[in-house]
Parts: sequence; structure tokens; C-alpha cells
Amino acid sequence: MPGFDIAAASLVGGLLTGGVYALVALGLTLIYGVLHIVNFAHGALLMVGMFAAYVLAARFGIDPFLAVPLVAAFMFCLGWALYRFVIGRVSRGEDRAMLLATLGVAVVLDNAALVIFTGDTRTIETPLTFAVLEVGPLLLPVGKLVACGMALLMAGLLWAFMARTGTGRAIRAVAREPEGARLVGIRPDRMFALAYGIGVACLGAAACLLLPSFYVSPSVGENFVLIAFTIVVLGGMGSFPGAVVGGLLVGVAESLGGLFLGESLGPITISLMFILVLLLRPTGLFGVAR
Repeated sequence: MPGFDIAAASLVGGLLTGGVYALVALGLTLIYGVLHIVNFAHGALLMVGMFAAYVLAARFGIDPFLAVPLVAAFMFCLGWALYRFVIGRVSRGEDRAMLLATLGVAVVLDNAALVIFTGDTRTIETPLTFAVLEVGPLLLPVGKLVACGMALLMAGLLWAFMARTGTGRAIRAVAREPEGARLVGIRPDRMFALAYGIGVACLGAAACLLLPSFYVSPSVGENFVLIAFTIVVLGGMGSFPGAVVGGLLVGVAESLGGLFLGESLGPITISLMFILVLLLRPTGLFGVAR
């Protein structure tokens, strides 16, 4: 059995990673909460964001943490354009067609990345990659500490935007009652495209925060899809606080699972958590039954 110090370090490491997972899940939560669909392109878009951050770091020497605004802006534009010119037009407002459209986008992005970057995995090192902060008996990785802090800060800013601004209230109005919002002068299609763009921008920011600790390849998004779905289901579909709490819990479960079960069996804790939530509380921690 691992000692207390090792278990405590694993717990803290899981919380730090879970903070970034929460940002990944927030994008999925926002898109589901507004468009009422599950975004099947979520993993592929995260992969695109990670490759964008990798190119900026490898070719131009821009630290991934400093590249967050650039990649987030690029991903917002990509998400907005995808909805405006592809997903929205192909689906014609039908939920089932929209699901298939996001699946088609995922297939195209995955194969395009495979052609451009091949199937090789890539990693980068930053000045914070091996930096640690000693706090009592714990050695905290500075890179993950900074990434978690930035992720939670951006989660708070997103909540403030949705709750306190006119645009955020318009998005929430469209999510709840599109026809009523249209009657007061709000254009639902524009709000849907804006919400999709913001959700994808969250992925861009998360990609920059993940890159120093994870590899990137055309299939990397698949590794985070189950994590994101588990977080959203655990926290409650469409719940912002649920996505943050769920991200932290999943990060801890993954870390402790790897510690006690080994690296090969550790990820099974995420699948078990997903199944248990569906069985015991399908609405999630913060979800409301409909």
C-alpha cells in the first residue's frame, strides 16, 4: 500500500489535473446547454487546439501558457465558422441531423490531422515542465499548478460572462425558449453560433494547458472524450458548477486509480464512475430531473 505522503501527492495531482479537465467539460456543457445536443466533434476539436498550441511552441517558440489567448481566439473563430457554415446549414435546426453533422466534422478533422501530422505522437518541454514547488512533504508540479489556476480562472470568467452580460443572458434566453427570444429581437442562429464558438474556445484554452503534460497526436482527442462525458454526466447535463466539481472528482479518481491499480488499470475508474452515476443518479450531482 502506498504511504500517506504518496497518496496525498496523488490526490493533489488529481485535483490539479481535474481543474483542466473541468475546462474541457465546460465547453461540452455549454454546447449541450444551449444547442441541446452532444457535440461528437469535441475530442477532434480539442486535438486541433493541441496541435495549434504545439505548432506555436515548436515553430515560433511561444510557451503554451502564453499562447492561450491566441489559440482560444483561433478556436472560437473555427467553432463559429463550423456552426455557421457547416453544422447549422447541414442540420437545418434538426437535433438528429446536428448530431450527425458534428460526427462528420470529427471524422474530417481526425483524418485531416492524420494526413498533415501523420500518426506520430509529439511532446514539448517548457521551463515549467520539471519545476516543482515544495509544500511540506508534498512536491507540487508548478506547470500543473499554473494550468489548474488558469483553468479555474477562465471557468469563473465564463460563468460571469453568461450570468452578468447582456450577450450571456441572450444566449441563456435562446437556450430556454428560442421562439420567445426571437420575438424580442434576438436571433437564435447567431446565439447558437456564438455559443458553439465559445464552447470550442474553451477547448482551445484547455489544449494549451494540457499540452505541457500530455502528448499530442491525431487520436489524442479520443482519450479525453470519455473523460469529458463522464464529467458532464457526473456534474449534471448543462450545469456549470457541476462541470467544475465533476472535473475535480474525475481527476482525483483517475489519479488515485492509477496509484492503487496501476497505470494500465487506473483509467478503469473513470468508466466505473460513469456507470455508477448513470445507475444511481442519472441527473448528476447538480442536475435537475425533467
